[in-house]
Amino acid sequence: MRRRTFLAALPFAGIGASIPRPLLGAAAAAPPPISPALPATDLYPDVHAGDRPLGASFATRSAAFGRSGAAASAHPLATLAAIDTLRKGGSAIDAAIAMNAALGFLEPTGNGIGGDLYALLWDPRASRVVGFAGSGRSPRSLDLETVRSRARNGVLPPFGAVTVTVPGTVDGWWRLHQRYGKLPWAELFGPAIGYAEEGVPLAPVVAHYMRIAMANFARPGRGIEEIANAQATYPSGDRAAIGAVFRNPDLARTYRMIAAGGRDVFYEGEIAATIERYFRRIGGWLTRADLAAHAGTFTEPAVTRYRDVDVHAIAENTQGLATLQMLNILERFDMRAAGFQSPLAIHLGAEAKRLAYEDRARWYGDPDFARVPKEWLLSKDYAAERARLIRPDRINPDVRPGNAPSQGDTTYFSVADADGMMVSMIQSNFRGMGSGLVADGLGFMFQDRGQLFTLQDGHPNVYAPGKRPFQTIIPGFVTRDGKPWLSFGVMGGDMQPQGQVQVLLDRIDWDLDVQAAGDAPRWHHEGSSESMGEDDKSIGGTGLLRLESGVPAATARALADIGWRIGPPDGSFGRYGCVERIEQGGERVYAAAADLRADGISLAY
Repeated sequence: MRRRTFLAALPFAGIGASIPRPLLGAAAAAPPPISPALPATDLYPDVHAGDRPLGASFATRSAAFGRSGAAASAHPLATLAAIDTLRKGGSAIDAAIAMNAALGFLEPTGNGIGGDLYALLWDPRASRVVGFAGSGRSPRSLDLETVRSRARNGVLPPFGAVTVTVPGTVDGWWRLHQRYGKLPWAELFGPAIGYAEEGVPLAPVVAHYMRIAMANFARPGRGIEEIANAQATYPSGDRAAIGAVFRNPDLARTYRMIAAGGRDVFYEGEIAATIERYFRRIGGWLTRADLAAHAGTFTEPAVTRYRDVDVHAIAENTQGLATLQMLNILERFDMRAAGFQSPLAIHLGAEAKRLAYEDRARWYGDPDFARVPKEWLLSKDYAAERARLIRPDRINPDVRPGNAPSQGDTTYFSVADADGMMVSMIQSNFRGMGSGLVADGLGFMFQDRGQLFTLQDGHPNVYAPGKRPFQTIIPGFVTRDGKPWLSFGVMGGDMQPQGQVQVLLDRIDWDLDVQAAGDAPRWHHEGSSESMGEDDKSIGGTGLLRLESGVPAATARALADIGWRIGPPDGSFGRYGCVERIEQGGERVYAAAADLRADGISLAY
C-alpha cells in the first residue's frame, strides 16, 4: 500500500498515539538549524521524497505546460521576467536576455556580465538549429612567460587578474537581439534593474554558494590583487543568510548604461574605460582595446544521431563534443535493456565518460589556434573503436586519448515563444563566482575562465595572447524528424556533458518525462590521465565515481564490487533546465522543467 493511502486509512488517534509526545503541540522541540556546509538530507538521512499519484515516484513536481510560451531557470524571479517579456510580445531571445540579466543579479554565484555566453536556438523561419559562441579572448598584453610565472605546480591559479578573459555576454545579447529580437533593447533590462535597486531576498542555494565563494576570496595566499570591491558588492558570512535582502545599485547603474548605450558602451565606451582604469590600477592586463576587439560569432552546431533523434552541440573551444562522443559510444550498447539506475547502465556511462574525456583533455581547444579533429572525434567508426575498449563486467584499468589522424559555475536557462522559437542558453563566470575582481562602481565580477588554459607546449589549449580558453559551458538541443524537441542543459563544470547524457538516456532509453529526467539521481565521474582544469588528474587510478543519494544501495554495492571507487555525494551533480516541444492532436504544446537542485522554477502559459 502506498504511504499516503496507508496513513489516510488510519484513525487520527492511532496516528497521534504513535508519535512521540515531545513532537506534538506547542511543546515540540525546534528542528536543528540547517548548516550551510551540509546538504539538508544529511540531517534527515532516512527521509525521502513523498509519493506522487502518477509518473516517477521520485519526481518532485509536474512539468509546466502551456501553448504560448515557456521558461525555466535557476531562480523564480528570473523565470517570471522571461514570462512577462513573452507576454508583452517579446521573442524567445528577448525573454532569454531579460532572464539572463535578472540572473546576473539574482544568482551572481553562477553568472553575470563579467562572463561568457553560448546558445543553441531553433530558428522557425529557417527551420534549423543555430549556434552562437560568445567566448572572450585572453588579454593581448599578457604573454605565456608571465602566465607561467603566476602558475602553481604547473596550473594557473583559480583567482586574480591572470585568469580574466574578455567578457562575451553583453556582446552575445546584442548580436542575438539584432537578429531575433522584437521588443526594444532597453525594455529588456527593466526587470533586472528593478530587482537590483529594490532588493530581493537571497535564495537558499545562492546564499550557500555566496558564503563559500566570499570566504574563499578572503583566504590568505589567494593571489587576488584586491577584494575590497567584491566585499562591498556582495554579502558574506552572516550577511549572506537565506532570505536576507540583497541589493546591487552599482549593477543597476551598469544595466541602465547598457540599456541606453547598447553593446558599444560596454566594449568601447564608458564601461570599457572604467574596466581599463581598474585593471591598470591593480596591475592587471585587460584593456579597452581587448574589449573593443571582441566579437561573438554565429556558428554551425556539431550534431550526432542517437537512436531516433539528432543531438546538437557547440563545438568551438567547448566540451560540447564530449556529450556527442559519449552518446556515440553508448549507442553501441543496449541501454534500455541495461536498465534505469542499474549497475550496468552506470558502469557503461562512466566508462564512456572516461574515454571521451581523455580526448577532451588532449584535443579540445580554440580552432582559431589549433586544428581540432572534430570530424574524426564524432565519427561513428571512431565511436565503435572506443566502445570496444569497454567491458560490461570490469573496469578498463588504463584509458588514453585516441590517436588522431595526421594533417579543450554556471547558470542554464531555456525559453520558447509563440512563434516556435526555442532558445537554449548557458552563461557563466566559471569557478566560485569568478576571479574575485569587481571593477570600481560596476557591480559585477569578472570571470576566471582563463584558468582553463594549459601550459603544455604544443597542446591545442596552451595559453596564448588573444586566444579563447577551453570552455566548460555548453547548451544542449535535440531535434526529432527535423523538428525541435528539447532545449535543455545541465550546468556545473565537467558535470555538464555527463549530466546531458544522463538526462537524454532518461528521456530516450528509459521513457522518463521532462521533469522526472531532471529529478532522477545522477552519477559524476571525476579523474583523468590528463588534466583539463576541471578534471582532476591527481585523483589517479580509474578515478572517483560519485553517486547521488537516490541511487539504489544495491547498485552502489555492485559498482564497488567490480572495482569502482565510490565517493560520497557532494552536490556536484549539476542543475538542469528544459523546455520540450510536444505535438498534441495537431497542436504545439510546451512542457518546461526546472531542477530540484537549484532555487528555480519552470513556468508556461
